[in-house]
Amino acid sequence: MGKIVQAAKITHVPSIWMSHTMPEHKGIRQFAIDGYTRLRQDAIDREVETFLIFDTHWITNQGFHLNAKDHHKGRFISHELPHMLADMEFDYRGDSELAHSILDVMRERGERALGHAQPDLGMEYGTLLPMHFINEGLNIRVLPIAVNQFSSIEENRVWGEAIAEGIRRSERNVSVLASGSFSHDFTPNTRSAEGLNSVNGEFNKQMDLRVLDMWKAGEWSAFLDLLPDYAAKCAGECAMNDTALLFGALGWKDYKGEIDIYTEYFGSSGTGQANISLSV
Repeated sequence: MGKIVQAAKITHVPSIWMSHTMPEHKGIRQFAIDGYTRLRQDAIDREVETFLIFDTHWITNQGFHLNAKDHHKGRFISHELPHMLADMEFDYRGDSELAHSILDVMRERGERALGHAQPDLGMEYGTLLPMHFINEGLNIRVLPIAVNQFSSIEENRVWGEAIAEGIRRSERNVSVLASGSFSHDFTPNTRSAEGLNSVNGEFNKQMDLRVLDMWKAGEWSAFLDLLPDYAAKCAGECAMNDTALLFGALGWKDYKGEIDIYTEYFGSSGTGQANISLSV
């Protein structure tokens, strides 16, 4: 029987790539890379066989979609921020077997779910950037899952539950990663350069910090009640549906775990970010 052996809410900001590759920005996000390193070690210790990633940059408009390819290989440049993230080569095993286990459960439950294995289907940086560091040298399978921008928190709770059942029916030890920000209100273009290391708006910053305090205190039920308003009022990345999928997979209000902050909260181009491990 398969199981979730690792869970985390993770950042994927392109400034991490700048920190890693550009001499003029060297080290500005080393603390985020250090957080990835801790997640990588956890994956080794917990014998993770597949990284399943809710990718808020693989944005879909209808239904539920998985990248069911057996192999992911290519070279990536961000169309949004090509000056920040380019020339990223990738080569990962996929996990069509786990994808189809999840699809079977989705379809049994009447959900509109599709798996895709077309050769031209690429990967987005919500998956690629963290995998560059967390999966370095490990050759662990990678299963990207799209985030539907027009779906509800409730739909994603249901989908997360189905994902967990699909994992149980598999033979995999799975790491479930929600790749997305906390608040996500980009700094306006006229101030974008100066906003590289900040959160856009004190309201958003204080809401993010309050949510993190709730997570530290294990106030999961209250947080999940707050999530729809939080996503709407703080410009949640892809409506924070990655977070809804994550908690759906972890049991929603039945979740009683604790967090370990691997990268402390920070601002990047107006958005609120962190790497946070959730116990499973």
